[in-house]
Amino acid sequence: MSPVPRPSDATVSVAVLGAGGTIAPAIVRDLAESDEVASMLLLDLDGSRAAAVAAAYGGATADAHAADARDASALAAQLEGVDILINAASYRINLDAMQACLTAGCHYLDLGGLYWMTGRQLALDEDFQRAGLLALLGIGSSPGKTNVMAARAVRELGSVESIDIAAAGRDPRPAGGFSPPYAVRTLIDELTLAPVVLRDGRPVEIEPLATGGTLDYGPPIGEVETIYTLHSELATFGESFGCREASFRLSLAPALLSRLRELVSATPEELDRVAREAVPPSAETVSVHLVIAREAQRTVLVSAVSRPHFGFGGSVVSTAAPAAAAVRLLARGQLKATGARPPEHCIEPELLFAELESRGCSFTYSG
Repeated sequence: MSPVPRPSDATVSVAVLGAGGTIAPAIVRDLAESDEVASMLLLDLDGSRAAAVAAAYGGATADAHAADARDASALAAQLEGVDILINAASYRINLDAMQACLTAGCHYLDLGGLYWMTGRQLALDEDFQRAGLLALLGIGSSPGKTNVMAARAVRELGSVESIDIAAAGRDPRPAGGFSPPYAVRTLIDELTLAPVVLRDGRPVEIEPLATGGTLDYGPPIGEVETIYTLHSELATFGESFGCREASFRLSLAPALLSRLRELVSATPEELDRVAREAVPPSAETVSVHLVIAREAQRTVLVSAVSRPHFGFGGSVVSTAAPAAAAVRLLARGQLKATGARPPEHCIEPELLFAELESRGCSFTYSG
């Protein structure tokens, strides 16, 4: 296959897979405000949900269709003429969507692979290099923003021994009922699959829901309890930064964590029902991410606080905004890498942070 032309100063056509989900509507809203985006194709298993998102958030640039990414050849046909696919659907279909992009000749972005899938996706690196395409693996909040925050912290230190990532979100005005911040099945996987941490340079599995202790996230969340969960950053940080220790911790609101614990043994059908009946996060949620990098004599802390924007709460914007920002950077020719890459390999921190600061996110540095 001959190299596919990369977007430069021209506007681009973007497809969003999983358009009817929790995060995708905010991505669509963000892209509709982006001068670099000429048109959008919104795809979802339920075409009516995609159409509703197009009508509500896509403006005049969005079209909507039903799509099943498990049929990679059919998806590739739908992607004809598309420059960039954002996969905001379940991480389980990441490989299928990547294969469709290779066939269609378009760049690929997703919101993460929950560690094990990320490893399988990285194996497609040479295929995307040969095609002259970028597959940007995990460009949401975490993974995504946190990967680039880690790159910024390591650059400050010069060398690094350990990197700890932490995420927390809170809703100051919960609507009542079960209100997950993203896909229910992904949340359950994070809580039931054994977390992986780096210890002495090796990946080690620990017990699901292992306590991570109390951590101070700063305002507006403050000091809260955490748990270790499985996350994609741990699949790449050792090789990317040479650190010998790394971990990911999550803090969920106690009521939400309690309900998720109850759902751990639920059947797939029960989880689908719960997801359909879930209450969307309010437009007032706030999300905080921390990256704590250490070397022998020094610690650097990078903090990101995401607040409501575009009418969406900070927990949703925190994940949506990095994906939309990556589209703009790619369209401008500011992402020059090809292959299947994690964000820390190909995005300059200052470029991403400037984009996110225009979308309700603020960064602080110490150390």
